[in-house]
Formats: sequence, structure tokens, C-alpha cells
Amino acid sequence: MTRSRRTRKSAVQHEEGIAAPIAGRKLFGTDGIRGVANLHPMTAEVAMKLGRALAHIIAHGDHRQLVIIGKDTRLSGYMLEQALASGLMSMGVDVAFVGPMPTPAIAHLTTSMRADAGAVISASHNSYEDNGIKFFSRDGFKLPDETEERIEAILLGNALDSHRPTATKVGAAVRLEDARGRYIAAVKATFPRNLTLEGLTLVVDCANGAGYRTMPAVLTELGAKVIPLGVEPDGTNINAGCGAVAPKALQRAVVAAKAHLGLALDGDADRLVVVDERGNLVAGDAVLAICAADLEARGLLKRRTMVATVMSSMGLDRALARSKIKVIRTGVGDRYVVDAMRKGGYVFGGEQSGHLIFMDHATTGDGTLAALQLLAVLCRSQKTMREMSTVYEPVPQVLRNLRVRERRDLSRLPLAQHAIAKSRTALAQSGRVLVRFSGTEALIRILVEGTNEAAIERHADSIAAAIQKDLA
Repeated sequence: MTRSRRTRKSAVQHEEGIAAPIAGRKLFGTDGIRGVANLHPMTAEVAMKLGRALAHIIAHGDHRQLVIIGKDTRLSGYMLEQALASGLMSMGVDVAFVGPMPTPAIAHLTTSMRADAGAVISASHNSYEDNGIKFFSRDGFKLPDETEERIEAILLGNALDSHRPTATKVGAAVRLEDARGRYIAAVKATFPRNLTLEGLTLVVDCANGAGYRTMPAVLTELGAKVIPLGVEPDGTNINAGCGAVAPKALQRAVVAAKAHLGLALDGDADRLVVVDERGNLVAGDAVLAICAADLEARGLLKRRTMVATVMSSMGLDRALARSKIKVIRTGVGDRYVVDAMRKGGYVFGGEQSGHLIFMDHATTGDGTLAALQLLAVLCRSQKTMREMSTVYEPVPQVLRNLRVRERRDLSRLPLAQHAIAKSRTALAQSGRVLVRFSGTEALIRILVEGTNEAAIERHADSIAAAIQKDLA
């Protein structure tokens, strides 16, 4: 059956200081639905209704639908995957369980198996108490905003209460036993055949998360000596003092092993954090700059343009200006980076937090794939990671995270607006200010960037104090 590829409606915001849109939504944020497991909205009841709503959205003709369901290693994943599957099957949709697998693996399997949708049960970099659910459409891209809004409306209503298929029309479930092998083969195929990882010692921290089996296997099969960390998940230790969110153990291990590189994933393995041979963290923007410059040097960076978010440093623009590469900015969230890439026909983009999207190879961020592309640059250049990183000179940044009880329109916080305006005037062209709500947590994020570290610290503190007074 021929399936048309539908283009996701763009939700890109190019104006600096504007975060990803969430207006009007009660459940979906910038990366699916997320919260404390077994508390609303991350309950089995909501997951089952979510499955029914998704089934209704993807229904077309007499075709029997299939949804791939993957998860990370959280204890609550068992509960939520069964509930989500029950909702789908109650609407006549078949499901294929793949167990703990990276988020990008679900995107890949959804397209390679010609499934109608993919579902990932994960809260990414959050601690194990949280969980989340996000979806991929049949083309491997995250669902459009308007589709998520339709799912939410159906979930919160009662339109499907009377829709109950029976007998053979009820959905069935299978476990896809070779899912890991399929994904490993696909990721390995993105590494140039004329290169090898033989002779490299790599320390790999998988965050006790979804990539704990796949990433070490990929790198080992390509010839590297792999020293694995964070590969003993127990349901509660995902992201706990390990992985992309806590790389200190990785840094120590790289130095102790005299390794060539350290690589860390987050909980769902779609992000990559890099440590150089001396145990120093490599800025995410430096990794973006290295990969963009390499693509341009090989004539593969379309329109000499890459896509980043407003969180990326001014240093990224400066580094790429040497190669005459333009940086387009979007709102925060890898989905908005992907939107801009698809709209403009660009092949590379990402976030300084570690999401790297190589559109010629994948439809979403993939930590393992990104590691392979970076390693390919390292092999071709015959340089160390530290030497390659010199292409990028960081501009000092200060980031403050303020926990909040509720989301309020930032434009209606007078003290905060005054403090923000004052800081922007003071920094002028030598810096910038970004204040936004997190799309995945109950936080207000304050980013101040500039050449004078003491000054940007004062500006960040002033804005934070003003926000706290407004919200008191």
C-alpha cells in the first residue's frame, strides 16, 4: 500500500527570546506528555485513553494499523506500555513491543516496518520518578502540533466511548525480537566504509538508559575498544549520577583509561555529550561547529546553512562565520530544529544540549549516530578531540533555572519585563538575554550571555529576583 509523506506544520519561532508554543495545551509540551509516573497525567488511565485517541487519529480505510512501542529503562515503563497498548488494541490497532530502545530507534523502526505510528515511553534526561509519552508519525518525524492538539481533544472528551471493536477486530500484540539488531545495523551503515574505529579507546556512558545495549555494540562492532559505564539499569538508576546530565564519572574514566574520547547519552539516547582526551567537557556548540564545518568542507552542507536554537551561544555563529556558514535560529526543542530543516531543505542542525540531527541519515536526534559522525571527522582529520575543539571559542553564559508552581504569561510580569529590558539595553550588541518556560519541566529558564562574566551573573540574578517577586 502506497503511503503519502505528510509534511509537519512548522512551529518554528525565529524571534530571539520566544520559546516553543504551548498555548492552549493541557497535556502536551515540546516533547510529548511528561510528568511524575502514576500521577496525572502520567497515569495508566491517561495512557490507555491516549492509545485510543492515537488509534482514532491514524485510522484510514480498511487497513489494519500497526504501532511500534518502545521505552527506556524506568520502572514505570512496564505499567505505561501495557496501558498504552491496551488503549490501541481496544480500537483495533496491532502493536509491536520492542522493549528498552533509543528514541531514534523507534523512529527508524516505524518507517522501516511501514508502521502507522511509533510511541516512545520515556522522560529523557529526567530522573526515574518521571515518565513521558511521545509519538512519531509514519514518516519517522514527531507528530505535528495540530495532530497532538487533536489527540488531546479526543483524550479529554468522550467521543470514542461507544467505539468498541469486537471479535477479530480487536488488536493483537507481538514482541519484535530482532528490533535491536535492526537498529544497530542501520546506525552502523551511516559510518563511512573506508574508515574504522580500530585503535581507538572510547569510554561510553549510557546513563543506565535506553541505549545501554545498542551504543556499546555499535562502537565495538566498528572496531573500537569500548569501556562501558551506565549499562546496568535497575529501573531506578536511569540518569542517576551518570550519562549526559552527570558526566563527571565519564570525565574521570577517560583520564584513568587514557582514552581517546568519552561519549555520554541521556536516558532515551537521543542526545550526545562529549569529553575530550584530557577529561574536559566539549561544549555542545563546539560539536555542532565541528560537524557543520566538516559537512561544508566535503560539499554536503546545503545552502551553507545549519539550524540551531536560541540557546546556542554567539560563539557558534562566530566559529562558523570563518567557513561562511549561516546559522538559522529556532525556538527551543529539537522538533523545531527539524521543522526548520525540513522547511528550508537543510541537512544539519541541533541543540547545544546534545541533540544533533543529520537529516541525510535520520529524522530525529540520535546520540549514537551523532557519535559516529563525530568520530568520522576525527578519523579523517587525524586530530585529537581537543585539537578539533579549538574551532570554537565560547562566549560566557549564565543559566538559571527557577522552579514554578504554574505557568504565567511572562509578558504580564512587570518587574521581570523591566529587569529583562534593562539587561538587554546594558548588554546591547555584546550579549543577549533569553527568558522562557521549559517545555518539559515546571521551570523558568534564564539565559544571559556576554563577554563580562561578572556582569552577566548580576543580570541573571536581577532577572531571577524580579521573576520571584512577580510570582510571590
